[in-house]
Amino acid sequence: MKTKRAYISPSLTFLNELSKRSIKTGISRIVRCIFLLLTFTLAVKAQWKPAGDRIKTEWAEKIDPQNVLPEYPRPIMERPEWKNLNGLWNYAIAPVGKPRPESFDGQILVPFAIESSLSGVQKPIGSNEELWYQRTFSVPASWKNKNIILHFGAVDWKTEVYLNDIKIGTHTGGYTPFHFNITPFLKKGEQTLVVKVWDPTDHYYQPRGKQVSQPANIVYTAVSGIWQTVWLEPVEEQHISSLRILPDIDKEILSVKVNTENTTPGDYVEVKVSDHGKLLSVTKGVVAETLDIPVAEAKLWSPAAPFLYDLEINLYSRGRLTDRVKSYGAMRQISAKRDHNGIMRLQLNHKDLFHLGLLDQGWFPDGLYTAPDDEALAGDIMKAKALGYNMLRKHIKVEPARWYTHCDRIGMLVWQDMPSGDNNWGRKRTDYARDYLDDDGEETPMTREARENYLKEWKEIIDGLYSYPCIVMWIPFNEGWGQFDTKKVAALTKSYDASRILNIASGGNFYHTGDVLDQHHYPEPEMFLYDAGRVNVLGEYGGIGYAVKEHLWQADENFGYEALLKNPEETTDKYIEYLNMLKTLNRFSGAVYTQLTDVEGEVNGLITYDRKRIKVNQESIRKANQEIIQSFSE
Repeated sequence: MKTKRAYISPSLTFLNELSKRSIKTGISRIVRCIFLLLTFTLAVKAQWKPAGDRIKTEWAEKIDPQNVLPEYPRPIMERPEWKNLNGLWNYAIAPVGKPRPESFDGQILVPFAIESSLSGVQKPIGSNEELWYQRTFSVPASWKNKNIILHFGAVDWKTEVYLNDIKIGTHTGGYTPFHFNITPFLKKGEQTLVVKVWDPTDHYYQPRGKQVSQPANIVYTAVSGIWQTVWLEPVEEQHISSLRILPDIDKEILSVKVNTENTTPGDYVEVKVSDHGKLLSVTKGVVAETLDIPVAEAKLWSPAAPFLYDLEINLYSRGRLTDRVKSYGAMRQISAKRDHNGIMRLQLNHKDLFHLGLLDQGWFPDGLYTAPDDEALAGDIMKAKALGYNMLRKHIKVEPARWYTHCDRIGMLVWQDMPSGDNNWGRKRTDYARDYLDDDGEETPMTREARENYLKEWKEIIDGLYSYPCIVMWIPFNEGWGQFDTKKVAALTKSYDASRILNIASGGNFYHTGDVLDQHHYPEPEMFLYDAGRVNVLGEYGGIGYAVKEHLWQADENFGYEALLKNPEETTDKYIEYLNMLKTLNRFSGAVYTQLTDVEGEVNGLITYDRKRIKVNQESIRKANQEIIQSFSE
């Protein structure tokens, strides 16, 4: 950074002198503006750089702190006007319960978690500490007389928000978006936004997936605070708040429910469906009514042909257009059906389809939970597709909205996990790993508060992800981690969304409920339990380790589920050996290989943690994967 500043500074001096000497000329103002802009840019860059010396992705080098993750954050419900609040904020770490700090410790690059390199801080937060953020912003003059909505993509875990010294709201949950209408609390000129976050990680009951305070092997560095985009959006008083989109290919309809704010009797919505600019239909209905929109001779969505219809949703209040959003929908059907051999099979659009996927943790060495760039976010999905997979299991994490839209557009099925919590490690009932547990004998070690919070957060996750066509399966529990009230949670999940497959407990503990029996077996695939009444899948297997020098998070103590291999050829051969074993287990309807990328000290990914090396022969893997999908599906 110093070298870059020294190189540019003579140019700045020249521009400054030129502007002074030509102060009476018309061009001087332009030169002066350029000078000030360059000065500001260099000053901002001088305040931030990635922290630490661990490996990073190629995108880390391209980050502009003035333009961080600039893409619209919610493409399934998009408006043309918005303002990105990502960038450098002030931050401070203070003891729990203390007043807002009078001074700050430095600056942090939002939306990267404070523990990450890209935050520019890379400090841990203890359960007895709180993280404070502060920044100022101005509301564009063109937004006058509009309601201003402040959006948070996700903040882990308990968030309090203050605007101009007034507390405007609280949110708990590390994986779901939330927002506040800040219009009543705005003042003239500059606004001051303060955010306080408490994240106890593994010292409390909240869902947190694989985050731990002491990372090792298959558990990773904690992620605290803001980790998705913060943004502003102007709306009319009467506006659209959310969408609920559900296809039905049998009835040839696309159901759209438009939820609104501040509407009155007589207000209505209008939904336009288009195919690449060609208007297909226009449907109107009063607000809060579900509109069943005919889609004749539908183009069906699948990984091979991920066709999306364009939607335009308009809200009319008292005869006046008050809101318009763009969205999309897909015609696809998820189901399970018994084949001619009596085996329950997963189906897409009423055709058997074997789901062959990768365990996807969604971690980056520089941004942790947050991809450094939208290209990086989409890149993992595209690499999986290029390797011949048709599914990703999003493992005990929820991604930003753009990730799911990328899956929709690229054509990738998603098995969506609920992040586990409640100090979950060691809760698996291994004594019953080869048989079902007694339906009436389940222990419930979680507190009532923890159970209620789990159900609240799980419903919020399902509500937030409901409209994405790529999601075909819900997975509430993984390997017994924090598992409780299994039959009750299964019933509640089905009541939230009956349109998708329910895999109640990937890897156990096993109960007679849900649509799927999901076994885990490492490293080679094995079927040790079979349920003739449900779909049987192998939710995890493999974990072939290969540590690629110069692409490692740590020099030693790297982990794989078997002895680490030495080169891409060995790794490819072992992968295909396991895939051939899987071919003989033809009662499985899906399988998930561990895993897409290395993560910290876990080096069993097909791709290095920094995303710079594919660790196998790509064409051999792609060909073998496509063969097994085709043979199992037939």
